[in-house]
Amino acid sequence: MSTATTTEAQDLAPVRTESLAELLIAKERPRRPSALSTSLTFGWRAILKIKHVPEQLFDVTAFPIMMVLMYTYLFGGALAGSPREYIQYLLPGILVMSVVMITMYTGVSVNTDIEKGVFDRFRSLPIWRPSTLVGYLLGDALRYAMASAVMLTVGIIMGFRPDSALGVLGGVLLLLVFSFAFSWVWTMFGLLLRTEKSVMGVSMMVLFPLTFLSDIFVKPETMPGWLQAFVNNNPVTHVASAVRGLMAGDWPGADIAWSLGWAGLLVAVFGPVTMRLYNRK
Repeated sequence: MSTATTTEAQDLAPVRTESLAELLIAKERPRRPSALSTSLTFGWRAILKIKHVPEQLFDVTAFPIMMVLMYTYLFGGALAGSPREYIQYLLPGILVMSVVMITMYTGVSVNTDIEKGVFDRFRSLPIWRPSTLVGYLLGDALRYAMASAVMLTVGIIMGFRPDSALGVLGGVLLLLVFSFAFSWVWTMFGLLLRTEKSVMGVSMMVLFPLTFLSDIFVKPETMPGWLQAFVNNNPVTHVASAVRGLMAGDWPGADIAWSLGWAGLLVAVFGPVTMRLYNRK
């Protein structure tokens, strides 16, 4: 009886194996997630990192407040007669300066994840390749929006009065588009350089000339001619002038076009370079 049972089990084994194989083959695999869904997922991951490390919000809260207070009361009396008058000119520019400067933390975050080995896992997933990097940029876009809201709130308390609410929204939106594009530069450096300190060092070397040699603090007409040539063609100048004009209720079409053109150029140049470095990392 034992021998018969064993024989029967042996006869049924191939049938069970075939049925299991047919079941596995017949079952549909989950569809590959879309580029949008994976990008949003990694963007949410970037936001959750802020939740677990709330100190990351320092650069979008305390830093912008310090910038507005310091430059308004330091230069306001000398350049415009009073801080209240000067903040009308300064705030849109200092808003651009603060948000542009914190874009470098995108590269720092990328470099940190590479050092921890997280990117090796990401590259093995069946997802759209750029979604990992796009997710970083989307998550940081929220931080840029928070910094803008903080600075505008402080500015209004200090006496800043924009002429158009739609102009304020348009100016912030333009700044977010430019900052998203500009972040690709630091993403490239995050993949290219070895340590996060190197990323921050290179970022500051680029950001300081771009932000201070612009029309953020004073009008270019007051500068020497050789300096005006650089300032007038500085992308930060175009963005600051566009945001300032929009918040004043005007339509600075040329500056808006230049700002969007610079944003498109940054993505077109640094996007493919960043992805090439990412695929070879």
